[in-house]
Amino acid sequence: MTEWLPLSEVAVRARVGRRIAPGMDHAQFRARVADWREAFARQAGRDVALYFEDAVGFAAALFGAWHAGKRVMLCGDNLASTLERAASRVDGFAGDVAQEFAPLQPEQGGDPDELVALDEAATQLFVFTSGSTGEPVAIEKRLDQLAREVEALEASFGEEMQGAVVHGTVSHQHIYGLLFRVLWPLAAGREIAPRTFFHEDLLMAVGRRPAVLVASPAHLKRLPSQLDWAALHGQLRTVFSSGGALGADAALDARRHLGVAPTEIYGSSETGGIAWRRWNREQPAWHALPGVSWRIVDARLEVRSPHLADAHEWWRSEDRVATEGEGFRLLGRADRIVKIEERRVSLDALERHIAEHPCVQEARIGMLPGARDTLVAVIVPNESGWAALREHGRRALSQTLSHFLAASHDAVARPRRWRFAVSLPVNAQGKVTDRELMALFRPERPEPHWRLREAESAELELDLSPDLAVFDGHFPQAAVLPGVAQLDWAIRFGREAFPLPPRFLRMEALKFQRVARPHDRIRLQLQWLPAKQCLQFTYTSAHGPHASGRVVLGE
Repeated sequence: MTEWLPLSEVAVRARVGRRIAPGMDHAQFRARVADWREAFARQAGRDVALYFEDAVGFAAALFGAWHAGKRVMLCGDNLASTLERAASRVDGFAGDVAQEFAPLQPEQGGDPDELVALDEAATQLFVFTSGSTGEPVAIEKRLDQLAREVEALEASFGEEMQGAVVHGTVSHQHIYGLLFRVLWPLAAGREIAPRTFFHEDLLMAVGRRPAVLVASPAHLKRLPSQLDWAALHGQLRTVFSSGGALGADAALDARRHLGVAPTEIYGSSETGGIAWRRWNREQPAWHALPGVSWRIVDARLEVRSPHLADAHEWWRSEDRVATEGEGFRLLGRADRIVKIEERRVSLDALERHIAEHPCVQEARIGMLPGARDTLVAVIVPNESGWAALREHGRRALSQTLSHFLAASHDAVARPRRWRFAVSLPVNAQGKVTDRELMALFRPERPEPHWRLREAESAELELDLSPDLAVFDGHFPQAAVLPGVAQLDWAIRFGREAFPLPPRFLRMEALKFQRVARPHDRIRLQLQWLPAKQCLQFTYTSAHGPHASGRVVLGE
């Protein structure tokens, strides 16, 4: 058993021979932190923004900045728009960001023996939460809040994780990944594996060593049944899920595939972890983490916790709950009441009703603003639902579901527009937000139908719906797919398929041969040439070739 180190001392006290990550032991990690401390200490200003693809490289820079007295902002991604917003709030950047943002580089020769324990109350960072609207909101977190939370996690789950390597599908640039893939493993002395994006990569990465998986609901809902998951049985000690609700069907399927019952963590960026439940049976109750107190006031959950900014005040959530044994059950959000033509409509109640239909696996309702606000529905059909879609079409199933609601909801309080999806859309934090839902009704790009995904080649088909926002105004008399959209899609889908370098360098051999129009089905072929750092793409359809080119990328 490895000695526990407080977060304030993970870079201060030595762990002889302990491996932090593949190719890095604890001594090398401390040296890297010291190098970053030297660099940050020479940088003017207090606030720095970090974005790193690699979790351990990120951890070294994070602790280096903290030991230099900096306040750290975590960028959720390294898109230019994100970095530009951050630039107005920080004094510098470090990590995998474009050179125009002048990212800081570590110094050489820092002395790890000069590092002293961090002041938990004075050490800070900012994370971003999307909330329910999708607009990023900065949340300040002190080291004492983070430290108490990883201590609570270790007290709850540490014993079953001894000797395990920590694997993850989620980004450490958000609070869940930060805690579970970086801070907790560092304090407990567990090895941190590189992030895995695809299920096949996870199977290969785990191998024969004991492992922990830090996943999102979106990942666990999409476990392909054709893979040999039995190879992980006995190797996976624990599977965590957070960032959104994991439905009973997905949880029990994950338990069957992975050989271990998923453990869900309930909380938020503001509150930190509140409670947990494990899917050893259907619909388990939530149990508070150590140190967290809870009560129900006006049917809503209130918590008091050392993970909050004020550990002594009660924090009131918008979650409706009911007591169940020594725990509680979530009943939906109290704030999901909207007005449609002066009629109050509970989106939660509407979703629950639709989910009772024999063709529906999951449903999410939103309100599309406009001259006349409209309720819209995103439906994840079950097997019966997909069969109905294939046989009768979307319009027929939409009408069937609307008639199903008619007994208890009049026409004003029923969705007017419907979308059917393989899964509910989520953001980078694994949350279903209004922004992701509304994008399905005015999407910028079509849903990909992947035909091939290999290490260096991929192929997908795209149905060009007239509803795509990229057709707006281009051109009114005869809509065509803009060339800039084709470039954007090639890079975006390329990043889904391959671990591409973060920086766009240039285009090569770009050709546009034939216009693509609404209702076309086009095929996108992608080839990743790692030796040349080049993404090659070709668009074709039944009409012939549409466009091709090469995108050169770099670090």
